[in-house]
Amino acid sequence: MTDLGAMFDAFLDDFLPADYVEDYQRYRTDAELRKAYQAAAFDEGWLIPEWSRPEGGRDLNGADALAVKLVGARRRVPRFMNIQGVGVAAPAIRAFGTAAQRDRLLRPAARGDEWWALGMSEPGAGSDLASLRTTATLADGVFTVNGQKIWTTQGDEARWCTLYVRTATGGKPHHGISCLILDLRSPGVVVRPIRTAGPAVESFCEVFLDDVQVPEDALLGPLNGGWTVAMSSLEHERDMIWINTWLETSRALGPTLRAPHLAQHQLVKLGRALADAESVRLTGLRTAAQRFADLPSPAASILKLLGSESVQRAALLSLEVAGERAFDDPALFDERLESLGATIYGGTSEVQRNIIAERTLGLPKGGL
Repeated sequence: MTDLGAMFDAFLDDFLPADYVEDYQRYRTDAELRKAYQAAAFDEGWLIPEWSRPEGGRDLNGADALAVKLVGARRRVPRFMNIQGVGVAAPAIRAFGTAAQRDRLLRPAARGDEWWALGMSEPGAGSDLASLRTTATLADGVFTVNGQKIWTTQGDEARWCTLYVRTATGGKPHHGISCLILDLRSPGVVVRPIRTAGPAVESFCEVFLDDVQVPEDALLGPLNGGWTVAMSSLEHERDMIWINTWLETSRALGPTLRAPHLAQHQLVKLGRALADAESVRLTGLRTAAQRFADLPSPAASILKLLGSESVQRAALLSLEVAGERAFDDPALFDERLESLGATIYGGTSEVQRNIIAERTLGLPKGGL
C-alpha cells in the first residue's frame, strides 16, 4: 500500500465505528453515518482527491486518486447519500460553471450539503439523450421550459437539477441541446415518486415542467453545448461505476461464499461469478491506465455491460443457493431487486451494446 493509501486507511480507522465490518449490512443503510462520512471525507480532501486543495481535494494525479478510491472500495466505505451530486453534477459545475456558479454550488454539491438530480432520461427516449424533447425557449433573459423527465433519481429530495433541454432544432439532434441549472422548487415543477417493487437505496421520480422560468445565467456551459457538458460529466462517473459494480458483485456473493454446501452446478456458477468480479477489477484498472496515458479506452462500454450483469448474476446466485432459507432473510430478496437497476443506471445495457457494436466493432449504425 502507498503512503497515501495508508493515510486514507488511518482516516477510515478513526472515522468508522469499531463494529463497522461485522455489522456492515446495518451500517449500509445508516443515513446519518453516510451523511457524516461524505462531509468528513470532503473536509479532509479524500472525497475527490484529484481536485485542488482550494476546491477540497489533495492535488493528486489520476493514478494516485484512483488508488485512494480503491482503498475505499476495499474498506466498503459508506455509500454517498447523493451519488450523482458528487459524481456527475459537481464535476460538470467545476468544468463548465461560471465563477458565480462554482462559488455558490460546487462545495455544497461535493460535500453533500445540497442534493442534485440529473434531468436526462425522458419517456420515449430513455438513455438516448439526443432524442430528448423537453424544450427551453429564451426570451428577455429567461428560459421557459416545458416537458417531462423520468427515472430521475432522488428528484423528490434534491434541491437542484442539471436539466438537459432542446434549445435549437435542425441539424444533428445533439447539437441543439443545452444544460440548465434548475431549482426544483421553481413554480411549474411537479415531482412524482415512482413506486418500486421493493426497498430501494435511492428513489426514482418523474418530473413535469410546465412553463418553468429559468434565468439565463443558470445556463451551464455554452448555449446549444449541452451534449459536451453531459459527455464530460458522465466521463467522471466511469470509474465510480466500475468500482461500485465490482464492490456490489463481491458483496452480493457473500452469502454464497458463506454457504455450508454447494451443488456442483452452483460451484461452477460461483467460479464464473468470482472470475467476472476479477475481470471487472482488472479491466477497470486497464481502462484507467489507458486514460491516464491519453490513450483511447474502447473497453469502457464493455466494462459497464460486464459489471452491471455481473452484479445481477451474483445476487441471483445467492438467492438460489439460499433456497428455502431465503424466506427468513428478506435482505437477499432486496439485494436481487436492487441489482436489477444496474443494467439501467449509467446507460442501459441495450445502449452499451449499441455503442460496442458501432464504436468498437465498427458495425453500421442501426444494424446490418
